[in-house]
Amino acid sequence: MNKSIFKLLIIIPISLYSCKGKKSVEQDQEQIKTTDTLTMETQQLFNPADLPEEPVFDIITTMGTIRIKLYKETPKHRDNFVKLASEGYYNNILFHRVINGFMIQTGDPLTKDTLNSDKFGTGGPGYNVPAEILPQFNHKKGALAAARRGDQANPQRESSGSQFYLVQDPQACKQLDGAYTVFGETITGENVIDLIASVPVNHRDRPLNDVKIISITPVRESR
Repeated sequence: MNKSIFKLLIIIPISLYSCKGKKSVEQDQEQIKTTDTLTMETQQLFNPADLPEEPVFDIITTMGTIRIKLYKETPKHRDNFVKLASEGYYNNILFHRVINGFMIQTGDPLTKDTLNSDKFGTGGPGYNVPAEILPQFNHKKGALAAARRGDQANPQRESSGSQFYLVQDPQACKQLDGAYTVFGETITGENVIDLIASVPVNHRDRPLNDVKIISITPVRESR
């Protein structure tokens, strides 16, 4: 059995794993709305209305900066990402699932507290985003896509409210085309994706040393 597939079997509930042996990028079955999301008073860091139709953001991580562009053709995902970034939602969130030769996943607010380590992968804002799966957007290198629960529990393929992943290996992720919403792409920083993907991980694909999003900030001079 392929080593990376065996690792995925450990962390993904059997109902979310294809019997054909394909890899998936799933949000864990149980969705938990985090306490800090419920109680935290958010302070808007920038005004989403000031951004262009296809906004550009810097995902500033502890291993470097990944510059992304969001697609206008997926407005629900674009607007949700912009809203969360404007509230500082992603600040200090970890990359909680990293599979070298596949993708890197982040966006779970539970990862802000390591006491929640057993629940990593289950956190979110308490809502899903309707699917916007479009044929022109595939899992190319650096593609930005939304994680989601598996088809059995989520036949409409709605996306996680906050968890997303970045493609490291387009060939390995090709099987995900048409099944997950791709809503952006990497402009610069593909090398940072490679660096994060190559860090040592445990049996649950969590990096042994934390890799963190410091902030996600708009690049105003993008147009």
